[in-house]
Amino acid sequence: MQVTRSRIAGVLVMESEPVLDERGWFVRTFDADVAREHGVRAEDFVQDSVSRSHRGVVRGLHVRTGRGEAKLVRCSRGALLDVVVDLRPGSPTYGEWEGFELTEESQRSVYIPAGCAHGFQSLREPSDTSYRIDRPHDPAESLAIAHDDPDLAVAWPLPVTCLSAGDRAARPLSEVRHLLGPALPAR
Repeated sequence: MQVTRSRIAGVLVMESEPVLDERGWFVRTFDADVAREHGVRAEDFVQDSVSRSHRGVVRGLHVRTGRGEAKLVRCSRGALLDVVVDLRPGSPTYGEWEGFELTEESQRSVYIPAGCAHGFQSLREPSDTSYRIDRPHDPAESLAIAHDDPDLAVAWPLPVTCLSAGDRAARPLSEVRHLLGPALPAR
């Protein structure tokens, strides 16, 4: 498994080459020892979830208030543009975003540290997204930032076909920044 660092501190891209044969393919999507070598505490992951999205759907930009939430994200079916926004005050990339193409063919994963917002757009019909998070989900700590916040200027590759009611009501970062809580360190 190869791990590369993003330009956003603490964001890691984890890749393994799928092994192909007449049955299909096999790939290791997570290795706790490799994760630990790069500062990710594998034992902290407490929940796994999967979402299915139609082509053009955007989910996010979501962040968790308080201590934040680290997550490991992978596209198990279809293709996504996965977006990470650094919201850690003091980070050299604060307020910047980076996108990663995640596909069923690559099975690439992105580790997103606490204090970063996350969202994605489905590029194929359908796309399944697997999430592994380090804290039990608490809806009271969920915060959505507008996917079309002009200050962030995320370049979604397709027209947005659908948003949840919560994502439609999301406000720009400038209006919700005060809700994020104490600064989380960039690793």
